[in-house]
Amino acid sequence: MTLAASRPQAARDDRLPTISGHHAALDGLRAVAALMVLLFHVAASTGYLTRQGALPSLLSRGEIGVPIFFTLSGLLLYRPWAAAALGLRPAPGTGGYLWKRALRLLPAYWALVVVTMVMYAEDHLTDIWTWLSLATLTYSYDPHPWWNNYLGPNGMGQIWSLTVEAAFYVALPFLAFLLRLWAKRAGEDVGARARRLLYGLGGYSLISMVYALGVSYTSNEGFYGNWLPRYLIWFAIGMALAVVSVWAHAESDQSPAGEGDRPVGRFCRTVAASWGMCWITAALLYCVSSTPLTGVSRFIAASAWTTELHIVLYGLVAAFLIAPVALAPADHPATRQILGNRVMAFLGKISYSVFLWQFVVIYVWFDITNHPPFTGNLLVDFPVCTLLTVGVSTLSYYLIESPVRRLGTRRRTSVRRQPVGDGVPG
Repeated sequence: MTLAASRPQAARDDRLPTISGHHAALDGLRAVAALMVLLFHVAASTGYLTRQGALPSLLSRGEIGVPIFFTLSGLLLYRPWAAAALGLRPAPGTGGYLWKRALRLLPAYWALVVVTMVMYAEDHLTDIWTWLSLATLTYSYDPHPWWNNYLGPNGMGQIWSLTVEAAFYVALPFLAFLLRLWAKRAGEDVGARARRLLYGLGGYSLISMVYALGVSYTSNEGFYGNWLPRYLIWFAIGMALAVVSVWAHAESDQSPAGEGDRPVGRFCRTVAASWGMCWITAALLYCVSSTPLTGVSRFIAASAWTTELHIVLYGLVAAFLIAPVALAPADHPATRQILGNRVMAFLGKISYSVFLWQFVVIYVWFDITNHPPFTGNLLVDFPVCTLLTVGVSTLSYYLIESPVRRLGTRRRTSVRRQPVGDGVPG
């Protein structure tokens, strides 16, 4: 019997963190991250980031939306495995998990590849290797691509982070398996298992720090800096939040007196109640990260010190921003009103398409207005590009993302219902 069966679901304290189902406030955080990245790219495209002053420095760190995305992925995707490691449920099947991830990631991305290749790479339309490497999100491992930079071909400069995300999707079942083996060595005690999971995630973070340090001494930091090990710490932060949220449920299941006096549940409630202080801390850390302490940018660091500090500060910003939402119940009044309202929830729903199509929109807008790169007016260009990107992303979501995911889910359900031994793959 699993720990979850030791107490009825209805008996659980409704102040526990949400560990399953839809959480609208997390969608709102996705929207925040997507809009930060969009603002960063519009500011860069208009040349605003080359100016002197506090505001350009602050906007130059809009890339911090990327660690927010990575931390959210670690939280949401590892949560079922964390629950399995603590005895709340069986471990998820790797095949089903990868199928869902592929449906989530690839269809709209493939549409972007086709559009950008047709618009900006006419000379390479017959290049099979280009199509394969782009379609499989493996182009970041090619040291000499024809586009001669470490980001991607024209119109896909942001997709480097998607290659990291895809690598994490593939690696997660193995990473979770190792963590579960490590946790089992603690025996049946839930607290001991949870602590070992957190120690293991600390080890993953250490891998990230060591890798980033090593890469900073190479002659091609931009190339090697696009690989998963450099960013594993940001995913690990989300995975740690998943462990804590699941731990609160597991300790509550073991407590006949209820969850109210249990330390992990009390910690979660304290963090959720301190959402304002957490977000102020995130804002202050963001301001610190906007100073020369963290180098010029993610790809141009002044030293190994600035590289490490950049990783830590960005991770702390993501942690303090996400923790009050991740450790709160779905109906927490403040986070629900601020991040889970209709507008933010909708923007969160289409945030992946916002991420995908923003550079195409920016380039088309620049062509329409006939001004060259690194010129323009941020106060005009950003609102217009935002509206256009949201419009294109809405179409992408309802015409590509949503139908494909529904079709794929129905197909997999149908396959699973086939009789055993009929030759149909599961």
